[in-house]
Amino acid sequence: MARLLYTVLIYLCLPLILLRLFLRGSRAPAYRRRWGERFGFVDRLDASRQVIWLHSVSVGETIAAAPLVRRLQAQYPEATLLVTTMTPTGSAQVGKIFGASVEHCYAPYDMPDAIARFLSRTHPALLVIMETELWPNLIHACHHRSIPVVLANARLSAKSAAGYAKVAQLARPMLAQLAVVAAQTEADGERFLRLGVASESLEVTGNIKFDLQLDESLREQAAALKAQWRGASGRPVWLVASTHRGEDEIVLDAFSQVLAHCADLLLVLVPRHPERFDEVAGLCSEAGYNLSRRSEVPGAGMAAITDGVQIVLGDTMGELLTFCGASDISFVGGSLVAVGGHNLIEPAAWGVPVLSGPHLFNFTEVARLLSEAGGLALCATASELAEQVVKLLVDDAQCYRQMSDAALAVTEANRGALDRLTVLLESQICQLSAPAASRR
Repeated sequence: MARLLYTVLIYLCLPLILLRLFLRGSRAPAYRRRWGERFGFVDRLDASRQVIWLHSVSVGETIAAAPLVRRLQAQYPEATLLVTTMTPTGSAQVGKIFGASVEHCYAPYDMPDAIARFLSRTHPALLVIMETELWPNLIHACHHRSIPVVLANARLSAKSAAGYAKVAQLARPMLAQLAVVAAQTEADGERFLRLGVASESLEVTGNIKFDLQLDESLREQAAALKAQWRGASGRPVWLVASTHRGEDEIVLDAFSQVLAHCADLLLVLVPRHPERFDEVAGLCSEAGYNLSRRSEVPGAGMAAITDGVQIVLGDTMGELLTFCGASDISFVGGSLVAVGGHNLIEPAAWGVPVLSGPHLFNFTEVARLLSEAGGLALCATASELAEQVVKLLVDDAQCYRQMSDAALAVTEANRGALDRLTVLLESQICQLSAPAASRR
């Protein structure tokens, strides 16, 4: 009954969903394209080949899933890998990382007819969902068609668990239908169990974001970019990544305070969402800073940034990991406002000291590990943020080295989740005796 009421509500809200999509398209035109895919009108896949479907919502999940996709491609070359996202930025990231080596489209909205249409055209044998993208009708439809659903790199904050508990009649049957939940931490696992995941379906595998691979090509790109940004004077570079509305003003306030102690500091400011690029550029210009937009740098992005440039706006997609390697210190956004934080591991993997705001409920365990090791410092205000930047870049070189070493050590010590997750997926794939289309 709960799922029926939920489904009716989804259909009643459809006009509002489409209106929101259209309005978002006024700021990000890609939202107005490929609407048919969101209703299951996708290209048909070869029914004779086994299809492994991996769903990642947007950019962050897609990047995290990349090593897993490559592992599956290597181990199951005869299978078709279908990667779906919900956002245009995620879609663009799939194309950039995988090119034509995977099939890609948007995932359907959680409406029975759209899901049925999608499944009949793609006939997946297995669905792997990254992190927490749980939809009752989708999971029910897969369960009804004997398509195992694996929740990979699963995380569930206390706040999210409380939300699911309020709709237990809807959430509990959905979670009970998951074939495997590969949780990041014991705490995540306990929350999933309390909400209805079967104990035999739960495994704690760790966070696959720790298995980030910084290959030689990426390191060379980061080194070249760092040389470009630092210039002849060797000025320091402060990366502020994935900011949300309400954070940029705090960062710019902190930047003005830091400039009193480090006048040549270059700030690289990267808003989380593309539709905010122009807005943040306006904030920087209104504050009187000399701004250069990354998208406007000619050539391959290696043209010189003049010493007069104070802020580089990171208004491109898919370069944040390179930016981390090109910076001397990093601040990860979504944490000065109650968003829950973003990926702290990417800068840490480069051995870059990590700063963050206090709102980290989406990355509680990663934040704990980094904080206890001394690789992360929390800042709640512009003054605290400025104080930490000045301390690390101007006043205390030893503290900088200690934070850098600690951040890198944490990432190295926590690798291995990808191997454990791959073993779980192998067990599910081995149980599939034939492509899904031939089983139905």
